[in-house]
This record gives sequence, C-alpha cells and structure tokens, in this order.
Amino acid sequence: MSLFAFAPSRGPRWQIGLQAALGIGVPIAVMTLLGQPVLGYIAASGAFTVLYATSSPVVDRARILPLIALGLIICAALGVAVAHSPVLLNVGIVIISIVSAGLAFGYRLGPPGPLFFILVFGLSAAVMASSPVTPLVYVAAITVGCLFAYLVSVAPLLLPRVRAHRAKRLHALFPGPTWDVDARMLVLRVAIVAVAGVLLGLLLDPGRAYWIVGAAVAVVGVVAARRAAIQRAQHRLLGTIAGAGVYALLALLHPIGLWLALLLAALQFSIELVVVRHYALALTLITPLVLLLTGAATGSVGDMSVAVERIVDTLAGAALGAASGFLHPREHPPR
Repeated sequence: MSLFAFAPSRGPRWQIGLQAALGIGVPIAVMTLLGQPVLGYIAASGAFTVLYATSSPVVDRARILPLIALGLIICAALGVAVAHSPVLLNVGIVIISIVSAGLAFGYRLGPPGPLFFILVFGLSAAVMASSPVTPLVYVAAITVGCLFAYLVSVAPLLLPRVRAHRAKRLHALFPGPTWDVDARMLVLRVAIVAVAGVLLGLLLDPGRAYWIVGAAVAVVGVVAARRAAIQRAQHRLLGTIAGAGVYALLALLHPIGLWLALLLAALQFSIELVVVRHYALALTLITPLVLLLTGAATGSVGDMSVAVERIVDTLAGAALGAASGFLHPREHPPR
C-alpha cells in the first residue's frame, strides 16, 4: 500500500459509488425539502449499509445487507441510549468495538470490518447529545436511512440478468464462527486500541473517544500483518490532515440544504471510486464528508476547532493502531 502509487484496479466501482451517493444524498435532500434537514442528516448515516459486501453479487448482498443494517441500527440505538452518560458511553465504545470485531472477523465479513458499527455508535451519541430530536425519532430516522440504502443496493435485481445469478446460502456467505490465529489477533488488537483509545479520550475529551478508537480500528483493518498496520497508519495520518484542509475550503462555502446534499453525494461517490486503490486519497475525501455530516447534524459546520480536534484524535488513533501491529510477528521476505 504505497503512498505514491495506486493499487491495481479490482473492477468498476461506479455502481457502488452511485448507490452510496444516493444513500447519503437523497435522505438529506428529501428531508430538507420537507423542512426537517436534521432528520435527513441522521438518516444519511444509513448509507454506511452500502459499503459492505461490495464485491459480492447483488443476489448475495440482498441477504447480507439486512444483517449489516440491523447491526448499524442497534449500534445507533445504544449510542442514543448512553448519549448523556460519559461513563456508559466510553464503556459502550469498548464493548461495541470488541463485539463487532469478534463478529466481523469470526464470520469473515471483510472490509470495512467493525469500523462503521463503532462510528455509528459514537456519532449517534454525539449527535443526540446536542440534537432536538427524541431518541425514538433518531432511531426511526436511521432505520429509514438503512432501509433506503438497502433498497438502492438491491435495485439491480429488477434486471432479469442480475436475478438469474444463483444466490448462496447464508452459511456460505457468513462461514463460521471460526476464530483462527489471525482473527484472534485482530480482535485482540481492536480490544487493546479500544481500551487505550477510551483512556486517551479521558485526557482529551470523553466525547471524542469514539473518533480515536475509530481511527485506530481503521488502521487495524482486516489484514493481520505488521507491515499493513504501519502503512495504513501513514495513509490515515496524511489523508486526514489533507482532508481537514479540504474541509476548511468547503466550509468557507457554507453549504446547506440541497447544496450540502449534492456535495456529500459527490464526495461519497468519489470515495468509493478510489478507496480500494489509494487509502490516503480516499481519506482526503472521507474526512470532510464526516466533518460536514456531523457538523450539519450538530450545527457546527465551519467550526475549524472541530477539524483540529479530528486531526489530533486521528494522530492518536493511528498511532495506537500502528503500535498494535507490532503484536504480529515480523514478516520475513521470501528467499
């Protein structure tokens, strides 16, 4: 994973990019037109459903994604429930991290692994703490967002040639649970960075611990290798710093309403085109997307202090994730 070269193409990504763009942009646009933009920002988090099982045939994704959506909704509900208790929030981050990692690695979920379950939990708590909506309305909004994202993902089934593909059994899609040496090591690393990230968050700001842990878990990734951890940490650091600069430029435009929906959709589409080929470049786009989305939901778009905090949190999380990679034995080059 070089900083100066793109990984080989794994095939066209525009379909996934379009689905993710619709998943995040349409809820915001619709709810903005209905006079409830905050509900649109919340529902837009459901677009994370699209990001799983992207290499699987649509007939298989139709079986996989409902479980992903259910997991995201549960994490959102739990985040809402502990939003006003810093102690429960931080305990929850550790528990969600370990449980989601255990399931993701035990059932061979693949990328992006446990990351978005952790982020949805933390984001839901952060938004709920300053949002005028009730917990029930929040959970209902993200449920609708996940449902819409699912429908967008399986829409190609309307084509006969797509439906003609034979679907696999659910057990074949989720083999396991089996925790081999690599899976156990990845779960251990997630557990370590979750605990360390929460403790570090207590020194910085308990409400930001989820971002530190999320950055660390993103570096852990889904590959059990020391070198991969160090390389992902480099991409994470540089991509986030560059992304904060992009956010600063976009924030000067003060995007709101339909313009914000279009901007987030464009960012999400672009992310899916490059994420499998150059992680740092993807993070240059992911960072402003998340900052804009959470800023819109909490009314803090354009607050550069938030961008600075995210850089600090990412530095801390990436360092934790990279350090945990040294738990893996050193890889010896082939003779």
